[in-house]
Amino acid sequence: MNQVSQYLLALAKQKIQAYISNPEAKAAMVTGSTATGEADFYSDVEMFIYYDELPSSEKLKLARQQNQGSEPICTFDDCSEGHFGEFYFIDGVEFQIGNMTIAFWEREMATVLEKLEVTSTLQKALSGMLDCIPVYGEALIQEWKRQIAKYPDTLAQAMIKKYLDFFPIWALEKRLATRDTTLFQHQIRLEAGQNLLGILAGLNRLYYSTFQFKRMKQFIEQMNIAPENLYVRLESLYHQEPLSAASQLKELVVETVELVELYLPEIDTSKVRKSLDRQQRIWKPVTKDSK
Repeated sequence: MNQVSQYLLALAKQKIQAYISNPEAKAAMVTGSTATGEADFYSDVEMFIYYDELPSSEKLKLARQQNQGSEPICTFDDCSEGHFGEFYFIDGVEFQIGNMTIAFWEREMATVLEKLEVTSTLQKALSGMLDCIPVYGEALIQEWKRQIAKYPDTLAQAMIKKYLDFFPIWALEKRLATRDTTLFQHQIRLEAGQNLLGILAGLNRLYYSTFQFKRMKQFIEQMNIAPENLYVRLESLYHQEPLSAASQLKELVVETVELVELYLPEIDTSKVRKSLDRQQRIWKPVTKDSK
């Protein structure tokens, strides 16, 4: 853990006391870059507190005032469902504080683990809990970590089926080059990279969300199943003209599909295989002489 992370963690442990002093508070944690030890001077502090019943807005305001926090710069108010979040500054550091009931959080977990919501941003939250540092009610948080760590096979399959979809830019290079398609080309490349990571996340039982996806290298380093030199090859796709990277992208897709077929052969890859076989075509006007 670097020195910035140590500073922020100490500050978080101090300021979270204003929340866990509430008798209804049963657990609390620090997550994000502060917990993983990678914080820098741009980083915020992410904290979550879990209750039997959500505190009143007056009690939450009192906690912020006790922390000598600024007025909120942003709030997420869903008190009727059991969640209230607010962002405010303490000593120049942005604190992102989530308050939620235990029942609300466990429903959120079930959204991914049982209902298999593969594109939900909650996957980011589950990943964050695996990396978190408990500061109160550790037994409860460790139980949640245990449940989250048991990545369901059904979720892995659902992830792969969702992301196993690629626009065949490798078969349309000349067509796209003749048209005003700059944004479209960048969109294709972005979605392809996200889909590759989504497939490999499923194969490696890693929680993944495209929402504010950061630290790609660290994410890829967790993978035991991946194309060789994945990070370097994927990163390079975004430092050249989109069409010039089409063949490299196709190679990554081919290798990723082969890994799916090797480790989860029950998944149907015929659709993406068909797109890989697609060829560029050009038509010519039919004239009387050509008939």
